[in-house]
Amino acid sequence: MNKTILTSGILLGILGIILGAFGTHGLEKIVNANAVASFETGVRYQIYHALFLLFLGSWEGLGNKQKKLVFITIILGVLLFSFSIYLLALNGLTTFDFKQIAFVTPVGGTFLIFGWFLAGYYILTGKSVK
Repeated sequence: MNKTILTSGILLGILGIILGAFGTHGLEKIVNANAVASFETGVRYQIYHALFLLFLGSWEGLGNKQKKLVFITIILGVLLFSFSIYLLALNGLTTFDFKQIAFVTPVGGTFLIFGWFLAGYYILTGKSVK
């Protein structure tokens, strides 16, 4: 489980750096400043949670069941939150109206909050099942 979590954190981090560079150096030429700012928000949260996964995969204070649940909620959160923001920021470049899927952004944010809550709960209550 730790290797999966660490690998996911590394991949999210690499992708976040690539998307951040694209947002900074390429996106500003094709969309408005508000879209660039939104895109950067998605990148920032993706990087934060990549680091969170690196911590989670490295820390021995939680059992595999707890880590797996936190991992799944964080991955779902990043996919729904950050990636919906990316699509919304690029909305003007496609024929599909991504505003129709804007409802998934707060759902993703809720998953991120829940992942942090679970990690805190498990850490503070000592709920560790190896």
